[in-house]
Amino acid sequence: MRADELRNTMKREVRRLTSRRIYLFTMVLIPIGFTLFFLSLLGEGLPLKVPTAVVDRDNSKMSREMMRSLGASELIDIKYQATDFQNAMDMVKSGEIFGFFLVPDNFERDALSGRSTSVAYYSNMAFFIPGTLSFKGFKTIAVSTSGSIVKTTLVSTGADEAQVGALLQPMVMQDHPMGNPWASYSIYLGNSFIPGVIALMVLLTTAFSICSEIKTGSSIKWINGAGGSITIAIVGKLLPQTVIFSIVGVAIQSILYGYYHFPLHSNAGIMILAMVLLVIACQAMALIFCCIIPNLRLALSVVSLVGILSFSVTGFSFPLEDMYGAIAVFGYIIPLRYYFLIYVDQALNGIALYYSRWYFISLLLFPLIASLLLWRLKRACLKPVYIP
Repeated sequence: MRADELRNTMKREVRRLTSRRIYLFTMVLIPIGFTLFFLSLLGEGLPLKVPTAVVDRDNSKMSREMMRSLGASELIDIKYQATDFQNAMDMVKSGEIFGFFLVPDNFERDALSGRSTSVAYYSNMAFFIPGTLSFKGFKTIAVSTSGSIVKTTLVSTGADEAQVGALLQPMVMQDHPMGNPWASYSIYLGNSFIPGVIALMVLLTTAFSICSEIKTGSSIKWINGAGGSITIAIVGKLLPQTVIFSIVGVAIQSILYGYYHFPLHSNAGIMILAMVLLVIACQAMALIFCCIIPNLRLALSVVSLVGILSFSVTGFSFPLEDMYGAIAVFGYIIPLRYYFLIYVDQALNGIALYYSRWYFISLLLFPLIASLLLWRLKRACLKPVYIP
């Protein structure tokens, strides 16, 4: 009997899912569309050839060599040759360029004669990524030019060229980036923002499907169709959504790890399990809010806030340990954080599954907590009150 009630509840939910296009958008089109858009946006791994300008007031052999070195950099694209400082600054303010390199008058003469000289570079840090990349490219050329001038000056005074080289660079640094040796923004952001969008859609869809029953008064029929069992009603309603979201999530993972070949140093089944648990945990979190606030408008507002804040407080770009305690505590009650930690441990670093066990357990705690509050939701469903 219970199996028939569960089957009938699931059939009812499938009919509801297929009767409204909003479910198609939130469950399939938005996650997959965002994935394709985001990955194509960062298809090269990181923004390259940031548009910049140069102001060469010296126009000497040395300054022209510097400009050629700047133009050869993969980070910088010299789009304009500005006439003066004000002209370059106007282009920065208008958004045509993100920075410019300024070579002063008599630069070569002062440099070769041993007198103090300088170059200046300006970066628009209002746009953080292109501003940072232009700053990095400008600084690299400025430092290498400075070393070249010092080397030329010392060699011209009779110093041994090999000794001068050792003096200018006594220690050679070897850089070996781990986990993401390509320094690819796509690998880092794709594995954090894309699951974040999936989690947000799960939260919104779950809250909408449950609270809309209360709003329209169909919750009584929903509960009665499940034999009066709120557990069967919830499982029958959410299980079809779980299957669809899990399939979409795994398809997106296949794009990330299969087509784009993002690092996957563990068994693919571990990340598939993590995605399924993320979907279930997010459904459980939305269910918790529906139990506490059985109102469509308020529940959607709360889950939207939680879903958006999860991009900031789950440790994607700033460690929770260094956040203010009152803010960091929210990171520990959001399912997305534990999926991200599983990804770092398993896909990125490939450590033993044993060390990620608590993250899987944490995801399983969300449906357990939600089950303790189902009595509140049942009461609200049997006596629906529409509050605009």
